Amino acid sequence: MEEFEPELILISAGFDGHSHDPLAALHLVEDDFIWATRKLGDLARRHCRGRIVSTLEGGYNLTALASSCAAHVRELMAL
Repeated sequence: MEEFEPELILISAGFDGHSHDPLAALHLVEDDFIWATRKLGDLARRHCRGRIVSTLEGGYNLTALASSCAAHVRELMAL
């Protein structure tokens, strides 16, 4: 990151890795998405003045998508 010197971090926020999603077999839960969002926020603060853009990409179990997306957005708001 130091050598690349990004101006912002782009997050392709896909939640199809959730344990209840039929597409992938990654078995992630909301806490995993919170952890990843927090780590990306740490990188953004250190390398690009906290600038992050997040776009919703995927998630095919609507209940898991809603809870994962809400967890991600709550963490973004806390950054």
